[in-house]
Amino acid sequence: MHYFIGIDSSTTATKALLIDEQGDVVAVAATEYDFETPRPLWSEQDPALWWNGAVQSIRGVLAQSGIEPKAVAGLGLTGQMHGLVLLDADGQVLRPAILWNDQRTGAQCDEIRRRLGKARLIEITGNDALTGFTAPKILWVQEHEPEVWQRARHILLPKDYVRYKLTSSYACDVADGAGMLLFDLKARTWSPEMLAALDIPSAMLPTTHEGPAITGYLSQEAAHATGLPMGLPVMAGGGDQAAGAVGVGAVRSGIVSLALGTSGVVFATTDGPFVEPEGRLHAFCHSVPGRWHFMGVMLSAAGSLRWHRDAFAPGVGFDDLLAPAVDIPAGSDGLLYLPYLTGERTPYADPLARGAFVGLTVRHGLPHLTRAVLEGVAFGLRDSFELIKTAGKVEVQQVRVSGGGAKSPLWRQILADILNAELVTVNTTEGAAYGAALLAGVGAGAWPDVDAAARRTIHVTGSTSPNAAAVTIYDRFYQSYRGLYPALKPTFDAVAAL
Repeated sequence: MHYFIGIDSSTTATKALLIDEQGDVVAVAATEYDFETPRPLWSEQDPALWWNGAVQSIRGVLAQSGIEPKAVAGLGLTGQMHGLVLLDADGQVLRPAILWNDQRTGAQCDEIRRRLGKARLIEITGNDALTGFTAPKILWVQEHEPEVWQRARHILLPKDYVRYKLTSSYACDVADGAGMLLFDLKARTWSPEMLAALDIPSAMLPTTHEGPAITGYLSQEAAHATGLPMGLPVMAGGGDQAAGAVGVGAVRSGIVSLALGTSGVVFATTDGPFVEPEGRLHAFCHSVPGRWHFMGVMLSAAGSLRWHRDAFAPGVGFDDLLAPAVDIPAGSDGLLYLPYLTGERTPYADPLARGAFVGLTVRHGLPHLTRAVLEGVAFGLRDSFELIKTAGKVEVQQVRVSGGGAKSPLWRQILADILNAELVTVNTTEGAAYGAALLAGVGAGAWPDVDAAARRTIHVTGSTSPNAAAVTIYDRFYQSYRGLYPALKPTFDAVAAL
């Protein structure tokens, strides 16, 4: 029996997941840590936390499982995207990593658009310049820390620093690389035009590889640290969103992943390098060779429900909060909720956007507000689906839903009705780490390709079909919902100015 390990280096913990040849989870271990906010809008982390977390978590799953380390046949990597790690010529970290949720680079985003032009930028990379991406962070270091930039010789993403510590290789997968805003989306590698425009030497960037490809082998030093055998192949893996899609089987066009956590992420595989012309969707390479994906991000999905509970019914359990909302009719008796509590990404990249209840009357009580929140989040997610259908010519056949919000049968039914699509749950719940482990198995030869790995290991466990009558009602309310942001944006801007 062979086993495979997936390592997920997230913002708050590094997880190790061990699976067998059938795809069954054998052991899971996680090592938690914090990130720093040295100034307002800044978010940084010491890369040593990821490496130490990987070592402890790998040793944890080996101890839990009791397997012989030599039975592990491959290791795959995933983790938080977009973070900037700078190393010197000796491979030493030069400064704390600047993370995906750091917001200091607004001026650098404007500069990137100025140098390339927004249309050309989207044409090359598939994306507009946003503060979360890696390229603006590089420009910030060039401008504000020139002494660091002069010493820098290697640019890595967070999970690829763990790869370097495991193998001494400077390598990156195409899905994570595409999230740096330095990729040629069509060519699936670094864009010479982007690098020239931003004064970034190509020699500083890692080599690029497809998700299941072997990128290096475990060094003697890393073997001693982790307890794994020297020479173990380490596969490219993928950024957390692409690996997470592999982990729920969203690996071909038509099957869409919907992660309903604090934020909401809609992930749709495409067969070509399509772009949304205005950059309202992220367009990246997939961890599946020869495929790409669209991604829409909603900042306050299940986070909206938590806010609602804490503000209006503190101490009440979510099941008790949602139970009365079942009896409220579709459309919440004319009450609409705009879910932009922390600004928004898709379809409006607007940090000043705000939440709102619209249509309140004396008839509305707490159950109405609760249902309106569920519906408003679903309408917001539909915005991403509509863009994906248009830009990528994607016919949505099935939506694979995961995350804390997906536990609610009422919310799943509302989503199915508003999206007019079948919603299903699957047997895998470990997300990106599971996807990284599957990619490791494909690279090691356990499955012939990613499609086969998904078919053999991931199975539907539940299904929610849309209700035709509710679909008709929600279609009408969605048109009203779409008018809210354009109508309220002047108010949002005015309030922010105050």
